[in-house]
Amino acid sequence: MEATIALRLPRDAASVPMIRQMLEGTLRSLGVERQIRDDIELMLTEACANVIKHAAPGDEYTVSAAVHDHLCVIRVVDTGNGFDPRKVIDPEPGAEHGRGLQIMRALADDIQFTNKRENGAMVSLEKRLRYAPGSAGPQLMTT
Repeated sequence: MEATIALRLPRDAASVPMIRQMLEGTLRSLGVERQIRDDIELMLTEACANVIKHAAPGDEYTVSAAVHDHLCVIRVVDTGNGFDPRKVIDPEPGAEHGRGLQIMRALADDIQFTNKRENGAMVSLEKRLRYAPGSAGPQLMTT
């Protein structure tokens, strides 16, 4: 089984709930457990929020999310200036902002940051899926 969603979105905060709801609906209909869906929703929100906050004004960004049997892979690609995640300074304890990378790293089973040659950055997030008993997802698997 493979289910894929891909959208090119305006760099606008209003775009985040739309992609989040689309992915949530897909995962829910497949029977992915609630805690996993919540983790994926938060990772996606943080990745999109970073684009909205740090990419250049007017830039669009692309979000793709694919479910391959027991794995969800999310890619968020912007057209900004890129960044080096190793140079991002962790926020002070108690800080209210600046925790996006920490949250994504804590929730993802795998995370990769790639700067694109033609400008921009891509974050790739992977999360292993667990399904509720009797749900559609396991019945549709290719293996």
